[in-house]
Order: sequence, then structure tokens, then C-alpha cells
Amino acid sequence: MLSKAFIWFLVSVSFIGPCDLYAKDATMILSSPAFSDGARIPILYTRPAIGGKDISPPLTWSKPPNGSKSLALSVVDIHPVAKNWVHWLVINIPADVIGLQEGASGKAMPQDSRELINSFGTQGYGGPQPPPGTGDHPYVFTLYALDIRGFDLPLRTNLQQFLHAIQGHIVAESSLTGYFGR
Repeated sequence: MLSKAFIWFLVSVSFIGPCDLYAKDATMILSSPAFSDGARIPILYTRPAIGGKDISPPLTWSKPPNGSKSLALSVVDIHPVAKNWVHWLVINIPADVIGLQEGASGKAMPQDSRELINSFGTQGYGGPQPPPGTGDHPYVFTLYALDIRGFDLPLRTNLQQFLHAIQGHIVAESSLTGYFGR
């Protein structure tokens, strides 16, 4: 005779499905020692025009799940005024890398990684510089663990092209949101 606990497990698995079980094992957590999720991004990481140094913030993440062959990173201002302004796109980060040091953009990126052109028209990280009076803008940092080694995307790849390229290859993803307004 089957125990009630075992029957409950079978019923739960049939509703959850194998993909959801894998996703729970595939947890990857993105964070920054410079600011916590939902907190204000320090001015150091903003554009010089508003008093910052325009250096990329330090980022850390837990080990990507098995099957990850590379990582990709996007930083996007999703405020309605910004219309998905891209602050940073990085592809081909080796899967064994577990973070980026402060100021890594343009200077100390992992071997084989590639920074693309942002919405400012420059390669690499471009910090927050929201228009005055538009409130706090959410800057969403998203790390994607991918099941392929890398992409050969043009430097001028836009956000839609980036997302289309990684679609179907995402093993796990994690986001961190920092806010900045003036």
C-alpha cells in the first residue's frame, strides 16, 4: 500500500512537471556588493555628467547550473521614459566565471567575453543618467546561463537582437534591480 506522503509526491510532480523541477535545481543568484536588490545605485557607477565615474559596478553570482557553457549579461533601464535603454550587453562570459570586479568594463573583462555597443553608442558599460524630474529609474541587471559556448554577434547588436539570439539557449537567469533618479 502506498503512503499518503508518496501519493502526495506523485501528485505534486505531475502538476509541477519535469521542467519546473529542473528550474528549481538551476537556481543562480546575481548580486552586487555595491548595492542590494531594490536599493539605490551609488553615484560612483553613474555618468560623469551627473557626478559619477561611469565605472561598472562589481557583480557576483552563484555557480551556474550544470549544462551552462557560457554566460551573457544585460543592463537595461526599463523606465517608460527610457524605453529599454541598454546600459551594458556582454556575451561569451565563460561559465566558470562567478563575478566581475568593479570597473571591469573595458579593462578587466574575462577572457573571450565581448562587450557590445550600448544605447549611448559606446562599447561597454554606460552608467545611469536619467532625465531630471522623471523619478527613480529601475536598472535591471540580468545574467543568463546559456547552453552554448558563445555567439558571434555584431558589436551594434540591439536588445531585441540580443534577446532573440539567446532565446532557446537559456538554462537559468537571475536579475538584480538597482534604482537611480534625480
